[in-house]
Formats: sequence, structure tokens, C-alpha cells
Amino acid sequence: MKSAALIIFSAVVVGTSHGFQSPSRTSSQQQVHCHPKNKITTSQLYMSSLNNDDDDSSSLRIMVNGMPGPMATAAAEACLRKGLSLSPIAMTGPDIKDQTITVTDDITGKSAEVRLIPANDDGRTEIISSLSGLREASGKENILAIDYTHPSAVNDNAIFYAENELPFVMGTTGGDRDQLMSDMVSRDAFAVIAPNMGKQIVAMQAGLEDLASKFPSAFDGYKLKVTESHQKTKADTSGTAKAVIDSLKKLSDDDFEVERDTVLLRDDESSLNFGVSKEALKGHAFHTYTLTSGDGSVVFELKHNVEGRTVYAEGTADAVKFLGAKVASGMKGKVFSMIDVLQAGGLD
Repeated sequence: MKSAALIIFSAVVVGTSHGFQSPSRTSSQQQVHCHPKNKITTSQLYMSSLNNDDDDSSSLRIMVNGMPGPMATAAAEACLRKGLSLSPIAMTGPDIKDQTITVTDDITGKSAEVRLIPANDDGRTEIISSLSGLREASGKENILAIDYTHPSAVNDNAIFYAENELPFVMGTTGGDRDQLMSDMVSRDAFAVIAPNMGKQIVAMQAGLEDLASKFPSAFDGYKLKVTESHQKTKADTSGTAKAVIDSLKKLSDDDFEVERDTVLLRDDESSLNFGVSKEALKGHAFHTYTLTSGDGSVVFELKHNVEGRTVYAEGTADAVKFLGAKVASGMKGKVFSMIDVLQAGGLD
């Protein structure tokens, strides 16, 4: 037999899309209303807080930034589903108009109104002012943020959160990740930063990292090929792909370069030919990594194929609950990964 092929892993779960979206792309679960520019008062925040459930997480209020984009909206719905409360204010794209949306979780029927404030200079000033009132009403340690905005905003948004002592989960990929980590560590920021929020994929990544650490160069001489398909709106190379490639390069010693060698599929025809269902073209993440021996006689293939957004959204909600517990414990600010969340049993 000339060649042997081994499928290491294959899973079909659910996908992601990052970035600010225009109101015309609002998901079917939302109702969008124009809203006058009125400052959120402390009394309004207090009255809103009375509607919280009485479970251990109900005191947390989560500012989900990036709505009405689909990934941010899915994360907000997952927060409601897991017993968290949404902040009545959140940041949206600088070019999106000030508006109020209703976020509804179809599974539990829970809903919340959130006013979206553009992330321009005036909007950030208003966010800071409203954040003060929100903290007065709910307690500073109970206010956290989730970021599903745009890769170009990652570093600036993270600094904004850190300088305003707002713990956050960074779900947005892209940006300068080394600078991001440096900025957050130097500012003692509380954050969960990860290229992927899906717990099964996080577990797979952890396993690959461990494999690469224990058996470096075990696949010496093998060539790496990577193809990944995402919806048209994804602006950058997958953060998950970058993390997996890093481990596979340690195993193979290949000179693979992410930006040069990764095959990115961002059109419907290519995605369909890659196996994506028509229904998932607007939200999916299909990745195939192939290691081939020098003589072509042995092929190892790793796949993780994701349709939809639920797995990422629920992982994000779990991460913000984990982070809230760390903040409440009184510990000093620290940057965590999703592996930390997984090891702490914080994913359910």
C-alpha cells in the first residue's frame, strides 16, 4: 500500500464571526429600536438590577461589546441563558448609530434591553460616566465585559478596559497579541484572553500543546498544510488555526508561515466545496491540518469543523463567570486563558 491516512480528530459543533456589524445585520432574535441619547441614571440601573435571578451569578452584570454583531449577540444570549444579567449599556462600532436593542434567549425566554453606544471619543466618555453609575448600583466587582468587536479594535479596547479597571473576556481575535498580553500584564488587568472559546477545541489545543512539549520534532521531515474556511465577514486568520499551527510546527520543524501558507476560504463556492452546509455559510469554522511525510507515504490529518456560534457563545459566558469569581476572591489582576477556565472546571 503506497500511503496510509489517519484521521486524528473530527468534530462538528458550532462557529464564529467577529467584528462590528451594521444594524441591517441584526440577528432574528433581536428587536432594534432607535433610542434618544439619554444618560443611564443610577436609579434606572438599580431598578433594572431588581429583575436579577437569585442564583450565585445573578449579581454579575455583563457589558457585551460588539452588538448587534452576530457573535456578540450570541454571547449576550448565552449570558442570559446561564443566569447572568446584561449591562443596560454596551459599546458598538464607531460608525453605528446610538440605538437600543432587545436581546432574547429563545431557549429560556429571558430578554434584556441594551443601549448601544458608538465607540468614538464622545461615546467612550459616556460609557465611562454610565459605568460609574452602574458600579454604584451593582458593585464595582460585579461589572465585567465581553469583547466581540473587530480585530483592529482589540488592543485599544483592551487598554480601555484595563485603564477603567473593567475585567473582560477578549473573544475577538486579531490585533497584536504579544502587545496585548504585555499591556494587560503591565496594567495588572483582570482578563480571559484566548483564540477560541469552545471547550472541546480548547481541550484539543491543550492536548496538542502537551504533545508538542513532550515530543518535539516527532514529525521531523513532515510538511504541514492548513486550510480553513470561515464566513465572508471574518476579517482575519483564525486565532485557533494560529495556536494549532504553533504546536504542529514544534512537532514537525516545518518552516510553515501562517500568513504566507494558510489557505483561507472566504467565498461561498469554496466553502461549499470544502464541506460546509449551505445553512452555515454565514457562521462556520472548518479547519483541516495535514502533516505529510517527505516521501508522501504517510498522512496525518486533524480536523475540527464547526457550524453555528453556540459553542463559542456558551464558552464565553462560562469564561466571564469564571473571571467574576476570580475578581470576587480578592486576588490581584491576572490574565487567564481558556485552559485555565477548563482546568478550574468552569465550563458547563
